[in-house]
Amino acid sequence: MIQENITVDVLVVGTGASGMATAITAASQGLKVLVVEKEARFGGTTARSGGWLWIPGTRLATEQGIMEPPGAAKAYLRHETTTHFDEKRVDAFLENGPKAIDFFTKNTCVQFDMPAVFPDYHAEAAGGQPGGRSMVTRPFDGRELGKRIKQLAPPLPELTVFGMMLGSGPEIKHFMRAFKSPASFAYVTRRLARHFLDVLAHGRGMTLTNGNALAGRLAKAAMDLDIPVWLSSPVRKLVVEYDGVAGALVQHEGQTVRVDATRGVVLACGGFPHDVERRKQLFPHAPTGKEHYSPSPESNTGDGLRLAEAVGGRVDPTIPHAAAWVPASVTIRPDGSKGVMPHFIDRAKPGVIAVTPKGKRFTNEGNSYHDFVQAMVKACEGEPEVFAWLLCDHKALRDYGLGCVAPAPLPIGRHLRGGYLKRGATVGELAQQIGISPAVLEATVAEFNEAARHGQDPAFGKGSKAYNRYQGDALVTPNPCIAPLQSGPYYAIKLVVGDIGTFAGLATDEHTRVLDAAGKPIKGLYAVGNDAASVMGGNYPGAGITLGPALTFGYVAAMQLAKAEAPAKRTQQADRREPVAIGRAA
Repeated sequence: MIQENITVDVLVVGTGASGMATAITAASQGLKVLVVEKEARFGGTTARSGGWLWIPGTRLATEQGIMEPPGAAKAYLRHETTTHFDEKRVDAFLENGPKAIDFFTKNTCVQFDMPAVFPDYHAEAAGGQPGGRSMVTRPFDGRELGKRIKQLAPPLPELTVFGMMLGSGPEIKHFMRAFKSPASFAYVTRRLARHFLDVLAHGRGMTLTNGNALAGRLAKAAMDLDIPVWLSSPVRKLVVEYDGVAGALVQHEGQTVRVDATRGVVLACGGFPHDVERRKQLFPHAPTGKEHYSPSPESNTGDGLRLAEAVGGRVDPTIPHAAAWVPASVTIRPDGSKGVMPHFIDRAKPGVIAVTPKGKRFTNEGNSYHDFVQAMVKACEGEPEVFAWLLCDHKALRDYGLGCVAPAPLPIGRHLRGGYLKRGATVGELAQQIGISPAVLEATVAEFNEAARHGQDPAFGKGSKAYNRYQGDALVTPNPCIAPLQSGPYYAIKLVVGDIGTFAGLATDEHTRVLDAAGKPIKGLYAVGNDAASVMGGNYPGAGITLGPALTFGYVAAMQLAKAEAPAKRTQQADRREPVAIGRAA
């Protein structure tokens, strides 16, 4: 029973980067906006992310003197997207990405920093660049959110130290060198002291970094514009009248509220990483839908996709990769719950290799997480389970850490006792611990070590690519990604298939309008972020290729909504019509 009716210009469903970017841009254009979120906290997957955005040709790059060759970004995306190159959407992204960055950085507290060198993941490909496209959200003081800081979703625990978020790049290096450099030791001491004081005073750290900083900055920008955000308010149904989506039924504070959206409804619900049925359909490595581990919020269960499908929208099942794959390890948290740790950078470090369940190396470990998982799945064809082992020696473990295991001087005992980290005094003993033939694993390590002593990897070329070297250790020469495994004891962590967001989403046009089975826009319905099919065509070109398009297409959606002609006032009889699905029998 509908107990209340309200009317807005735009209804945004979801509080991640794409939804908040839409809301902020639309409000700045004078539109009345309401944001609804099914969770009790805002931020979605964005709050757990690295906070990186991939957008070519921005002012942030040109201010550093980084000038791209004309057409390079488009050529690169044409190479990356292969069979799913959508020229109109790619052009919209490349044209509006720099505009979106200018809009946010000039008009709101949403700010970014761009390292001079952060290579595309396939920088050697046509149109690839050694830097100038990936930017990271600038750290943010959580105090600026006031009491709303308690409603910000926390970062992924596995990516924190004592609950503290670490910034990218220089800050991580300080923590890794804390006991090797007096300057780094001083930095880490100050950072920890500030964090613990914040926890005592506020219950959590106030220095927000990475995705938590982006979610916090977007929330502050929305607060500055007085945009209402309803938490714990799931959308139950889209309302359809005549030839378009007119609004939605929202469960809010124990009531069913009909929200009429005169310009449109924007779906930004975070995709479907925890929708077991859709995973079963679209993830080849997960035949039951359960052989997959996602660090995304468990509430991301494909709501936006189902809402759109109910009114005629469609999900493209042909995209080559239905998600942004990441190798992950499963750990048990101190409270007994399971945690999923994504492995972004440890694989590229010297003294680290990966092997199949049979003990053989299978790929360049320093390649991007998306590429690594593809190789892992291929190497496990015919096996009952898709997984690999990430191996290192004692020196590498204490220098760099591995997965949830932090580098020295933090202890490793808990991880050994819980079984997350396996250890053997020799390579053969480690092989027995992880169920591999000792002779096979010893031969694999010996073969790797022989070339590694000279900084080489003739088998897979680890360290041969710009992205490999960026994630390695610059202090190790001649190859920052290569060192032999020779300082026992030896360690291993089991890697499984995870994701950092889904790629297979609703078919949309270059204006973010949701398309029906005939390829026609559904009036009044838009999709952004992971609810829309990835403009990257199922590939992963560089750091931030989910959040970059999220911010950009949120901006595009809002500008389109601002131009949309508001429909004439509906009659009372029309308001009482039972919602029906577009293009389907009532």
